[in-house]
This record gives sequence, C-alpha cells and structure tokens, in this order.
Amino acid sequence: MSESSLSFTAFVLSLTSTAAIHFGDLPDPVSGKRGELNLDGAAQMIEILSLLDQKTRGNLTAGEREVLAQVLYDLRMRFVEASRGGKRIVEP
Repeated sequence: MSESSLSFTAFVLSLTSTAAIHFGDLPDPVSGKRGELNLDGAAQMIEILSLLDQKTRGNLTAGEREVLAQVLYDLRMRFVEASRGGKRIVEP
C-alpha cells in the first residue's frame, strides 16, 4: 500500500464506521450482523478522533478539517442519544 493510497478523510471515515458498528448502526463487516450497543467502544473511537483533531490542528486542509469537525459533532450527538437509550430515527 503506497503512502497516498489512504487519504486522511478515508482514515477518518474508517474510524467513524467503526464507531457506527459499536453503536449498532452498521453491521459488523465480518459477520454481517448488527452487534449490540457498545458505548465503551464508541466512546473510545470518539476519543481517538478527538485526539486526532487536537494533534492535527493547523495541518489539515479546509475540507479535511470540516469532515473531522462534522464527524466528531455527529458522533458526540449519537453518543448522547445512545446513552439516554434513544433509538435512531433515521438509519444511516
């Protein structure tokens, strides 16, 4: 795999997909089944993305920054919703 074959945005979206699997919003890519809600796993992915946000500040393009900010916002709102036992109204 060459250095340029994985973009920053693709990396962020990969981490986001993992969080969605922990929320039970997406099926596990291996089993194809939706898992149980795993708030600890989802929180860990949010923490990783937040750390990435902090460590890359000032080094991202406007588009990369926007994607990361939007993903973090959406995941944090999803975490609050899941923590309260809420169900998704719209499936991803």
